[in-house]
Amino acid sequence: MWLACGRARRLSAAKSTALSPRCIAPARCKRLLNDGCNTAILHGMTHIGIDARLTAYRPGGISTYTRRLIEALSQTDHDNRYTILQSRKATSAITARLPERHLWTPPHHRWERVALSIEISRFKLDVFHSTDFIPARWGARRQVITVHDLAFLLLPEHKDRAASRYYNDQIAWAVARADHILSVSEATRDDLMRLLDVPAHKITVQPHGVEPRFFDAAEDVAVDGLPPVYLLYVGTLEPRKNIDTLLSAYQRLTAPPPLVLAGRIGWLFDATLHRIKALQADGHAIIHRDDITDAQLPALYRGAAALLLPSHYEGFGLTALEGMACGVPVIAGDTSSLPEVVGDGGLLLPPDDVSDWVDGIRQALDDSGWRAAVIERGLRRARQFTWANSAQIARSVYENIS
Repeated sequence: MWLACGRARRLSAAKSTALSPRCIAPARCKRLLNDGCNTAILHGMTHIGIDARLTAYRPGGISTYTRRLIEALSQTDHDNRYTILQSRKATSAITARLPERHLWTPPHHRWERVALSIEISRFKLDVFHSTDFIPARWGARRQVITVHDLAFLLLPEHKDRAASRYYNDQIAWAVARADHILSVSEATRDDLMRLLDVPAHKITVQPHGVEPRFFDAAEDVAVDGLPPVYLLYVGTLEPRKNIDTLLSAYQRLTAPPPLVLAGRIGWLFDATLHRIKALQADGHAIIHRDDITDAQLPALYRGAAALLLPSHYEGFGLTALEGMACGVPVIAGDTSSLPEVVGDGGLLLPPDDVSDWVDGIRQALDDSGWRAAVIERGLRRARQFTWANSAQIARSVYENIS
């Protein structure tokens, strides 16, 4: 403990000399760090701050991970102290069980590392957990980051230039600065080791969970305006999701049900969007829905004849897990993390083999015996993933490094 406090003081002092002489914040942060060390020693309780700012800005996988992790920790860990670090723009609390403190620093801001460090210093944290992989420069005794994927390194052509530059500038510093890294899958862990030379002992795999509501149709919130039978894709519409293979396979099917693409339009999708509009004009029943709420997701999944995920790359693949929990046949790409999530609970296909996708979709539509078997296996597989287990993994990391 005393060694950790000394390390925090040295880190704060080093940062102070790096800033303008007119900036008095680092000196104040140093005093707060010293107080934080003394508080931890006196009370013997680990104080963990979890960065939840992104939940106020952007829906999607990282926001879902952050919310569910916080909810699960609030229900299962009563031995540690938590402070949820939320954006000042947040309109509601993630959970009433844990205190929230509102920060001015927006995520992905040019000066985020320094501004965030100054803001969190006053909370006297033993552990700061950045759920979006970018740690603070200082302000807590230990820092944990979650790395969700390394798509910006593996598929740079699928990001716009500004986004690629931002993430590339951050990642090497982030993994070096962090005291420990949570990886959402074995595939992402392997990418960290291979691409960034992160030692294995510094990484803990922390799979996502699936909420109980996805197993229980009684809680479903109906989605209006959907056909009685449809094929389904759920996720951001962007190049790495490989929607073009899905469109090519759909074109080759004979009298298929409508194809529902549920998700917001992401970056570099203009060409595929133009293709979708051309297919719609040509009579293909392709429906884009960007208005599905989180509460409506289970009903959306459950009404589908099959969930189709031909992605080139996923850090985890939560959509596949949710689909299996809803009792829907899942057909997914056999790349990155998807095999370790889907396992034998769905059909895994090469993401660019259009013929295989045509055959797989036909099987899902026409072979009732296959459907029943894969649905049963998918439900069994999905039950292996819980947010309580994910929270326990995070808690163990917090306690082991503090």
